[in-house]
Amino acid sequence: MPRYAKDALISILQQLDFGAAVAEHDDLLESARVETSTFTDLLNDRVDLIPGTKGSGKTALYRIFVEFLSDLLLEQRKVVVAHGVHQHGDVTFQAFRDHFDEFNENDFVNFWCIYLVSLAKEEFVNSERYRQFLTGCAPRLRSFESACRAARIPAIPGKQSLKGIITSVLHALKTLRPAMKVNPDSGDMLFTVAVDDAPKHIHDGQPLPQFVSDIAKSLEELLECADLHLWLMIDRLDEIFPRRSQTETLALRGLLRTLRIFENARIRVKVFLRDDILSQITVGSGGFTALSHVTARQADRLQWSEEQILSMIMRRLSTSEGLRALLEIDEERLLASRAYRRTVFYDVFPATVHRGSRQSATLRWIYNHVADGSGVVTPRDVIDLLSRAKQRQYNEYRDDPEGDTEYIIGSAAIRYGLSELSKKKCETYLQAEFEHFWPDIKKFFGGRTEYTQGALQRLLGRKWESKKDDLLAIGVLSEKTREGKPSYQIPFLYRDGLELTQGCAT
Repeated sequence: MPRYAKDALISILQQLDFGAAVAEHDDLLESARVETSTFTDLLNDRVDLIPGTKGSGKTALYRIFVEFLSDLLLEQRKVVVAHGVHQHGDVTFQAFRDHFDEFNENDFVNFWCIYLVSLAKEEFVNSERYRQFLTGCAPRLRSFESACRAARIPAIPGKQSLKGIITSVLHALKTLRPAMKVNPDSGDMLFTVAVDDAPKHIHDGQPLPQFVSDIAKSLEELLECADLHLWLMIDRLDEIFPRRSQTETLALRGLLRTLRIFENARIRVKVFLRDDILSQITVGSGGFTALSHVTARQADRLQWSEEQILSMIMRRLSTSEGLRALLEIDEERLLASRAYRRTVFYDVFPATVHRGSRQSATLRWIYNHVADGSGVVTPRDVIDLLSRAKQRQYNEYRDDPEGDTEYIIGSAAIRYGLSELSKKKCETYLQAEFEHFWPDIKKFFGGRTEYTQGALQRLLGRKWESKKDDLLAIGVLSEKTREGKPSYQIPFLYRDGLELTQGCAT
């Protein structure tokens, strides 16, 4: 094993950057991206609904397409990427909370329809970037603008802020009377918007209200003329409405219903949504009519294998010029060879976190210890752990720079990283995101890492079975069989945060 002078590692660790755990602030997102199967499915327009747990990479994927791939998609796929709910969009939406609290589900379908059409106008039709593509499409452009005027879709002059768009949309809603019917047999939805003094269509000799679908059709025809496709990408939906409120449920159910109105080959609405929220608004809210239609183009839940986590770690490590020089890293080989990635990984980290012949390798240890009770491992948690470990190791070498070492980031620093991650996850995830479950989660504080069925029943009290199911669903517990009987473990991810002691409560 090579040995490194501690004083030489101080400057390398100081400059080493694993990136930010939060995608909005991650400067390494593009240079260190890992192309998962969901990335490929999205790139090839096979999916529109992208679910995943918090920290699994939804916003990272969104940012890659909106900020880094839009030029490539336009050039090679003739795809226009437009986006709604910008960074910090939650603050803007919260400013209109009083309006949204008065909406029913149909009102939200209405809102999202106008919102999406307004985004299409703002970021495609009115954009100088696409002006050349619309040359020769004047009749189609007039038809689209006429359909928007007929339905009172607001005209948005110039580049408009998100707040300005929402203000215009809400103003337009004052003149609209939404109506929605669902065919109970087919699940097909007919959504109409009646507009005061608006022109009426004639169908079989009878006047009909203006259809929002007519606007989508005129936009589709405009895109066909320009030989373009339009992707409207929506993210950060877990932050724009009060969590687990009736308003959030109605708003997001309305959005899912709106997807079907814009369901055609030229226009795609691509929604990035937490899987627990998706379950909440479809399964836990009295069901969802024609859910199969909505989920027909749903991606698999974002999940990361151990090998993908290794790829992510090595891509981020290799952005460090000092580390590349120290280890003489061959970047092309790093991308091409799984074995070489592991070799370089163990040039940085020790072989195992704990001593002993039966201990798992460090990469497997990290992967298993950041997994929740459902076995889900997120890039955010891995980045958080390693960033804390790196800082701890830097502090240690800086305080004691004498001598040398066989590792760059050692086992004690990795264990510290996990401990700090665990405390953070309990505070900023379990307590903040699942406040309604927190009174039951707190009952485990200072307890054991495993519980028999009887011990769990005594701890959780009445309705313990439903509470147990809730905790299994959010990954606080995992179920196993011990001596033929059910047993429930708290994953490593939460043990230090809950100050647990190894052992089984019987």
